[in-house]
Amino acid sequence: MNQPYDMPLSELKEYLPALTREKDFNAFWENSLSELESVPLEYSLDPIDYPAKGIKMYKLSFKGFNNSHISGWFAIPQTQGPHPGILHFHGYNWAFDGRHHDVANYALRGYAVLFMFCRGQQGDSIDNVVSTHGHSTGWMTKGLLSPEKYYYRAVYMDAVRAAEILASIEGVNKDKIAVVGESQGGALALATAALSPIPVLSVTEYPFLSHFNRAIDICPEGPYGELNEFFRRNSADPQIEIEAKKTLSYFDMMNLAPNIKCHCLTSIGLVDTITPPSTVFAAFNHMKCSKEISVFRYFGHEYIPGFLDKKLKTLMEFLL
Repeated sequence: MNQPYDMPLSELKEYLPALTREKDFNAFWENSLSELESVPLEYSLDPIDYPAKGIKMYKLSFKGFNNSHISGWFAIPQTQGPHPGILHFHGYNWAFDGRHHDVANYALRGYAVLFMFCRGQQGDSIDNVVSTHGHSTGWMTKGLLSPEKYYYRAVYMDAVRAAEILASIEGVNKDKIAVVGESQGGALALATAALSPIPVLSVTEYPFLSHFNRAIDICPEGPYGELNEFFRRNSADPQIEIEAKKTLSYFDMMNLAPNIKCHCLTSIGLVDTITPPSTVFAAFNHMKCSKEISVFRYFGHEYIPGFLDKKLKTLMEFLL
């Protein structure tokens, strides 16, 4: 692959495609949040035995959007609080062994950590929204012809509820909560920052679900290809693609980005073939909040060692 394959960095820094928001974009999310409010804020914490001193680890269960059962982890230092909080989201169908070691590592650094399993993807989180169309492969197309039934509407609302739960747990400083994640997890962190007043910081790595129209055109591999396959299977009716892209516009990080008010730190590799750099810069350049982006010339959709220090220092600056 040529280095880089997308756009030169000089163009990426100036890349500002027009937003694709529908007229009722903000009203759609206000209505979704109102629907979430009708679900009681209920959760349970069941202790588990984790091999580390100085922290307590729990299996978390809570009521998510549409009263669905959502699960995850919660860990907190044993020292006296209140402790700053981190809400952590995982990648697309990607949370090997539940990633409880990552949760423990943050807790050992002094944070109270909530890790949410996305409905249907991991753990025993249940996807209970019945959709009328789509779902040819993966999750990208489930309910794709209806914003109200699209898969990520429920996931974004589960993420907001997870932030509310973390802020409500005894021993957590509700005024110092960050959202973090990689890929799909980065998108969920940004969505939470856009839709909830709780986060004071967002730290994301190569965030997914942004600038769908360009991703569909150029992305060489990864979950965006599920959309292309859906359009291929329904190519006899061009109206389906039009309606699907309208649905996607409500969930596009680029369109949600202007609503973010907390500080945002993100990273991207210039040879990322799963979340193309231009899709990440499209969201980043539309943010009106304080923000930073770390760019890595020779890295793709992978662990980027050079970002770790920056991430940890930023978390300390805003939370500790």
